[in-house]
Amino acid sequence: MRIHQYGDASVIREEDVPRPTPGRNEVLITVAATSFNPSDIGLRRGLLRAVFPLDLPYTLGGDVAGTIVELGDGVDTLAVGDRVVGRLDTGGAAAEFVTAAADTVVAAPTTVPLPHAAAIPIAGVTAWQAVFAHAGITPGQRVLVNGAGGGVGGFVVQLAKHVGAHVIATASPRSTAVVRHLGADEIVDYTNTPLRDALDGPVDVIVNVVVVGAGHAAALMSLVRPGGVVVSAAGALTAPAGSAVRAVRFVARNDTRHLAALVALVDAGAVRLDIAASRPLADLASVHRDAEAGHIRGKTILVP
Repeated sequence: MRIHQYGDASVIREEDVPRPTPGRNEVLITVAATSFNPSDIGLRRGLLRAVFPLDLPYTLGGDVAGTIVELGDGVDTLAVGDRVVGRLDTGGAAAEFVTAAADTVVAAPTTVPLPHAAAIPIAGVTAWQAVFAHAGITPGQRVLVNGAGGGVGGFVVQLAKHVGAHVIATASPRSTAVVRHLGADEIVDYTNTPLRDALDGPVDVIVNVVVVGAGHAAALMSLVRPGGVVVSAAGALTAPAGSAVRAVRFVARNDTRHLAALVALVDAGAVRLDIAASRPLADLASVHRDAEAGHIRGKTILVP
C-alpha cells in the first residue's frame, strides 16, 4: 500500500511491486500484520515533511510482525523461521514482504497471535518511554492518562499500573469498559465532566497522548501538584511562568531494549494487547478515513 504524493486517503494505492531482497545486515520478513498509528495520517498528508520527508513513492507501515524468510549477508543473530516484531523507521510493512535491519527486530511474543504483535512497537515503545524515561513514575503516585482510549494510552495505563501507580484515565463512553479492563482505577468521561470537577485533588503526573488546544492544555497543567511533571507525546504543553511543574514533550525513539521488555511483559500476562479491529491490508485507505472521522479506538491491525 503506497502513496505517490501527499494528500487525502485517496492517494493510498494498492500496487504490485517486486519482492524486496535483503541487503547486508538485513532480513526479509513475510508480514503477518502491520498496524495503524495516528502519525500515519501526518505522514500521508505531508504534515511531517519538515522533519520526516518521504522518498516517494512510499510504502506505509511502521509496525511489523512476521516471520523471517531470508537472511542478508552478515546476519548471524537471527534465523529463517524466526517470528519477529519491530518498528521500521522508513516504513514498508504495509505489504506482503518487507526488509528490515536485523538489529531493529526482536523475538515476537509467544502468548498472542503473531498478527496481534504488530500493535506493540510504535504505540508500546512510546508509552514505555513516557512512563519510565520521562515521567519516572513510582509506586503510589497519582497519574492522569489523558487519552487512555487510544493505542498509546492503553499501554500507558497498564505500564503505570504495573509500576504501582494510582491511574486516573480520561476516556469517551465507547472506551470506558476497555480502559477499566486495562487497569485504570478511575475513569473520567471527558465528554461530560470537566477534569477539575472529577479529580479528588491534584495529581503527581500527567501523561498526555492526544493533541489538545491551548485552553485544555492550561487546564491540564493546573491539575498537577507543585513538583509534579507533565509528559506529552502529542505536542508541547507549557508550564505556567513561575510554576514548579516540569513539562516534557518528547518524540519516541526506536529502542529494541524497550520493545523486548514490552514483549516480556506481554508474555508474562502483565500487559494486554487492545486489538480493537483486524482488517485486510487493502482496507488501509478506509482505516485512514475512519481515523480522521474519529471512529478508531485502541489498535487496528492490518493483515495482508
